[in-house]
Amino acid sequence: MTAYEQELAQIIESARRLGVELDEEEALQWLTAISAWQAAEVEVDEASGVYGHRVTLLDFSPEDLAYFREVGRLVKLEGPADVVESALALSGSAAQSKVQAYPGDCDYFQRVNIKAPTREEACRILADIMREKALSTYKGETFRLVQVRFGSYAASVIREGKVMKPGASITWTPEEVRAGQIECTDVNGNPLVITWEDATADPGWCKMDWVVADPVRRKVANASNMLDVTWEAPDGSITPLDGYLDPYFQEVYLEAESIPVFSKLIKHLSPDALDEYLSQLENEVRKYAKKEPKNYGKAARRMYNIFRLNGRYAEAAYLRELFDEPATALYQVAALVRSLDEAADPDSTITVDALLAQTDELIISAIRVLEGEEEEATVRQLLQLRNSLAGMEHSDHRAETVEAVRSALLDMVNDYFYQRLIAVPSIREYLETL
Repeated sequence: MTAYEQELAQIIESARRLGVELDEEEALQWLTAISAWQAAEVEVDEASGVYGHRVTLLDFSPEDLAYFREVGRLVKLEGPADVVESALALSGSAAQSKVQAYPGDCDYFQRVNIKAPTREEACRILADIMREKALSTYKGETFRLVQVRFGSYAASVIREGKVMKPGASITWTPEEVRAGQIECTDVNGNPLVITWEDATADPGWCKMDWVVADPVRRKVANASNMLDVTWEAPDGSITPLDGYLDPYFQEVYLEAESIPVFSKLIKHLSPDALDEYLSQLENEVRKYAKKEPKNYGKAARRMYNIFRLNGRYAEAAYLRELFDEPATALYQVAALVRSLDEAADPDSTITVDALLAQTDELIISAIRVLEGEEEEATVRQLLQLRNSLAGMEHSDHRAETVEAVRSALLDMVNDYFYQRLIAVPSIREYLETL
């Protein structure tokens, strides 16, 4: 018996005690495949035209690729071809669709490289194309813009009763993007206006969020696009506008024609990119597992990425199975409840029928997974949400219902993951070392 098989045998025994069905043969095949990878190895899937890190492609299923590419056309940031070049990818649970049978949001990641004579000009071009994208996707029959992150606060300000510190990312509502300005106050209570042009000097962390409805599948989901923007100077040097070039260990790139720009950009990654990425993930695990409010579901997702990259393959194989268990459908339900609320905004053009169909599916999912008092309470709250959506009421009552359902579901998911993480000695010891 190999070392991998011995480790896997111990994990399988833990899984059986917890009632987690782990297919030993499938797990061994995955272990064999993943143990053959080498650092910085990029692979192209000729059949589907996607590419990415070999470890990530092992977890990607092309089953919904047409849908992801369709949504990708909505979220993709574009500009003049001779100035802006990019590579669009799936990230998060969407990139792990073979593992995570119940994904949450539709997360995208886009490398955007802007050719310009100066950094200031690159920032201006980014500001223009982001605002143009926001305004052109403000709302449509099957989508609605939710928010945009662009710029960093230059000084402390008070916004909606909260203090925003210098350097923090600025969040714009669709209405504020359209107006081109945000109204807030300084720390002394004096009126203050931050314009889109003001934010251009320091773009910081850039991200755009929408809620989208798929009329074919009759589903509603949040779709986000996180932007990793670089400036290419006339001498060919590459500079990340937020000061950091993201690694590529968790993305599935959707367009084979973007390989040249991807290859050009990753040449500038730090030689320690993998170690830095793992360190970043461990910090996130520490945050979600050790600080309040705890979220062991998010901790488990990040631990899976850590284990499959640092050689702890048996533990990774176990976590793969957890994501496929019916109880983790509640993770998706919690995310979709929020999406439904955002899609039901009075200004939305997404149809009531689409929202009700999605809510009916959530109710069915809850009935399949839950039992007893938990099932009764959750279904009652989802029915209240359905009634509110049927009348398209944007009320405080609906907001309270949404928060109550999400909170209850996340508590259940939290307990589910916590019990199954600490039941495996090696995973419990890993968490304790944090």
